[in-house]
Amino acid sequence: QVQLVESGGGLVQPGGSLRLSCSASGNIFSVNYMGWFRQPPNGPREMVAYIRFGVGFSANYTDSVKGRFTISRDRFKNTVILQMNSLHPEDTAVYYCKSSVYSAGASRDYWGQGTQVTVSS
Repeated sequence: QVQLVESGGGLVQPGGSLRLSCSASGNIFSVNYMGWFRQPPNGPREMVAYIRFGVGFSANYTDSVKGRFTISRDRFKNTVILQMNSLHPEDTAVYYCKSSVYSAGASRDYWGQGTQVTVSS
């Protein structure tokens, strides 16, 4: 079994910054990718950013966060960080960590429990 533990989030004023962290642990042979999704109140869950853990990694962002959010990884700790700057009220959502993990001969997706991010004055 694999567990994802998230930290960070909270309340911040517009224009402020927050940092989210997610660590994967358990029966992991390798991590394919890790990333963040978010679900605003009364809205669908959407991809925010994700990063591959292989050699020659690549990061991808949804258009609305490009230039404001940065995703990074620590391959040895199976950890991903989402640095969020210049936050807008529309960034308010529950943020979920997601990871694709190769274990016991198969790749599976795992989700964290979610952390609330609220951008408000």
